[in-house]
This record gives sequence, structure tokens and C-alpha cells, in this order.
Amino acid sequence: MDSTGGNVLVSKEEWAQEQIDFDAGKGVPQEDDTSNGHAAILGLQHLLTMYSGDVMVPLLIGAIVHFSATQMALLISMDLFMCGVATLLQVHRTRLVGIGLPVVLGCAVQVITPLGTIGKTLGITTMYGAIIASGVFVLLMSGVFSKMRKLFPPVVTGSLIVVIGFTLMPVAITDLGGGTVGARDFGSPKNLLVGGFTLAVIIAFNVWGRGFVKSIAILIGLVAGTALAGALGMIQLSSVSQSSWFRIPQPFMFGVPHFEWSSSLTMILIALTTMIESTGVFFALGDMTNRHLTGDDLKRGYRAEGIAQILGGIFNTFPYSTFSENVGVVQFSGVKTRKPIYFAGVFLLILGLLPKVGALATVVPTPVLGGAMLVMFGTVGLQGVRILKNVDFDDSRNLIVAAVSIGAGLGVSSVPSIFQALPSELYLILGNGVVVTSIVAVVLNSLFKLQGKPKTEVK
Repeated sequence: MDSTGGNVLVSKEEWAQEQIDFDAGKGVPQEDDTSNGHAAILGLQHLLTMYSGDVMVPLLIGAIVHFSATQMALLISMDLFMCGVATLLQVHRTRLVGIGLPVVLGCAVQVITPLGTIGKTLGITTMYGAIIASGVFVLLMSGVFSKMRKLFPPVVTGSLIVVIGFTLMPVAITDLGGGTVGARDFGSPKNLLVGGFTLAVIIAFNVWGRGFVKSIAILIGLVAGTALAGALGMIQLSSVSQSSWFRIPQPFMFGVPHFEWSSSLTMILIALTTMIESTGVFFALGDMTNRHLTGDDLKRGYRAEGIAQILGGIFNTFPYSTFSENVGVVQFSGVKTRKPIYFAGVFLLILGLLPKVGALATVVPTPVLGGAMLVMFGTVGLQGVRILKNVDFDDSRNLIVAAVSIGAGLGVSSVPSIFQALPSELYLILGNGVVVTSIVAVVLNSLFKLQGKPKTEVK
């Protein structure tokens, strides 16, 4: 039994029948529809989509805690390797862990500030102790969170997914302009040209492409944009030449984790925000693949993320959770099987073992990634709109739930400092627009349900 009183493992008979139903389809696209060659290319597309966002985390945290160039290279390699481990742990569905959806795991950007602060003030060993503590929390709370399935009807999940997609848009626009708003070349004609060209290529191949070519429109756009950037002298290969050829992962490479209560509590609060965001991503992918997610599905998904966070602390990297960026790749490519994700996970393992090969992916300029992100994040947001399309908005309560939660989430994402006067623990939670949307939508919807159905007026 787990901490919530639920069975940790289903019976062999229940699992066998559940696996038969899962493999038989139940609306889920069959895994055999995509050849290994095509799946490998699609997996590369997923990898390039998440690469920049994930590598950014070790770069920024490493800079905050003053890692040397050698330590930074080691940190990035280990981070990529653990991304592969976490992804395979989640995509492979077992009786204990793995939600079995086409999902990629990486390190969420919301951990940068708290982890950087902990590492700088209390030391990196305390930082890794806090990561392990938050992972144990997620693992133990997986049963509790899985029982909250009824709190997420379409009006709540649709609103949540809309905000997940559209709050990422500033990231896309910033990257398209060059990546750093204060930089001298931010928004330069060269950056806008490369980003706009990448976007145009993706749109062209998605609209006029056919078959497999259409499904890899994002990858084609990334390659074409990078080629143009190279012709304009925007590519630097120094990171490739300076990287080593092979590196074996080892636990506790920067020291044995130290546990301290305040830093652990901080990372547990952050873990709550990532669990909420992962819930929205799970439902988005479930809707895309026509798969009804059960409480046991969610429990396995949360467990996988909890174990991934624990492993992140042990191997001195980071907490790992579902990457919402890659949801847009699934929808945009039209390929909704897990096989490409298996390839993406294996590629990440290889990049972690071969730092020089992994460094090749860093040559993709930021404006190129921004052009691709623009269409992907918009696609995620519109997936939420598709869910909301089936909500009865003639019922004014549904209208209020969606309007207020989406408005609050987008507003907080634009001005997170609105909560800066609150205690730091609350600010860590409420400064995230996705979390605010989830809280507001769940609370309002629950209150309206308690109120009961509105009485029909008698004229």
C-alpha cells in the first residue's frame, strides 16, 4: 500500500487486461505505424526542440554558483544523460511507473532562481539534498495527486492548457529576437530574418508538405534556419572543439547531498508547481491521443517524475518534469506514438556520454529556436481552445471559470511581481501563471459544483 492507501501495484490480472486494452488501442494510435528510420528522425526533432530550454538551466545555475568551465561541461553532459533516463522512465509504461504518453522530460525553468539561491547561499551539496527531498515528496504524494482527477474537468484542463501554451510565447519571441532583451543585437534585422525564415519554412512544409515530410516540418525549419544563420556568420563551433569525446556518469560527482529543512521546503513548493503543470500536459497529450487518463495513469506519471528528481539529486543534476514545449511537436507533426520518444531518450543518453557530439546541438542559433517555438507554443495553447470548444458556455459558471482563471494566469505571467510583498514561500507558488490558473479554475469550479445546478426560471 502507498501513503494514500492505494495499491502501489495492480494485480497481475488487472495489469494484463489493462495492458491488452492499452496495446489494442482504445483510441490510442498504434506504435507500429512509424518505421524505425522515420521514428529516429522524429525523435531527433523532439531532441532539438527541448535541447536549448534544458541546457539553459545548467548554464544559468552553473553561472550563479560559479562553476568552472570544466564543471559546467560536466554538468551539461550529466544533465542530458539524466534527461534521457527520465524520459525513458516516463514513456515506458510499467506496473509501477510511466504514464506511457509521448512525453519528453527535462528541467523546468522555474527551478533556476530557487536552486541558484540555495546553491549560492547554502552550498551545492545542500542544493542537491533539496532536490532529493522534493523528489521523495513527489513520490509519496503521487497517490494523493492522482485522486484529484475529478477536480480537472474539461473547463479546468482546457483553461490550464491554454495558459501553458500562451505563457510560453514571451520565451519564443525573446529567443527569436536573440535570447537576451538587453543585448546590443537583440531584435537586429539579422536575428529577425533568421527567426522569420525558420518560421516560414516550418509553415510551408506543414501546409504544403505531404506524408513524412510534413511530420518533420519543424526539423526541416531548424536545419534550414541554421544553414542560413551559418551563411550569415552567426554560428560558433568553439563549444564543439573544447568538449571531450567520452564521459561516464557517476553519482555524487560534486559532493554528497546535504539535507537542510528550509531549502528542502522551498524545492517541495516548486515540485508542487511542476506537478500541476505536468497534470495539464498529461491531459493535453491524453486529449491528442484520444486516451482517457485514469487515476492509476496519473499516479504512475507522478511517480516517474519523483524518481527522476531523486536520481537528479543523486547524480548532481536537477529535478526533471514534463516538458510542455514538446506537446506542440506531437500535435504539429501529427505523429502521436511513443516510438519517436524512445529514440529521443536514447539520443539524450548518447549525448550525455559523448559531450563533443552533444555540443553539436548547441550550434543552433537562438533566433532559429525562437521561430520554431512560436508555432509550437501557439499550437499548445490552441489545443486548450479545442478542449474548451466542447464546454457548455451557455452555463455562465463555466464562462466565469474559464475567463477568470485564464485572465489571472496570463496576468500573473506578465506581472509576477504582483505577489512580491507576500512571504517568499507563497511568492514561489503564486508567481507561476500556470499554478494560478489551476488554483483559480479548480476552486471556482468546485464552488460552483457545491452550489448545484442552477434552477430553471419559471416565466
